[in-house]
Amino acid sequence: MRSGIHPVSRPVVFRDRAAGFQLLTRSVLDADNVVEWEDGTTYPVVDVEISSASHPFYTGTSRVVDTAGRVERFERRYGGETR
Repeated sequence: MRSGIHPVSRPVVFRDRAAGFQLLTRSVLDADNVVEWEDGTTYPVVDVEISSASHPFYTGTSRVVDTAGRVERFERRYGGETR
């Protein structure tokens, strides 16, 4: 392997604020903020919008989608006739 071309991998905390979930893993991402982990060491933290703790596929919860309103709007716009 050539030296100097690979990014540096270091411990980073990924935090999902919506679910209150944190994961310590290795990454090449840079982060400006730091957080104190359970062992007392500070690590860079990257905030994510969705993780396995908050994603509907993994949690088994689903969101209500207004499909009736979309169907009615489609029928109004295109006449409601199917061919």
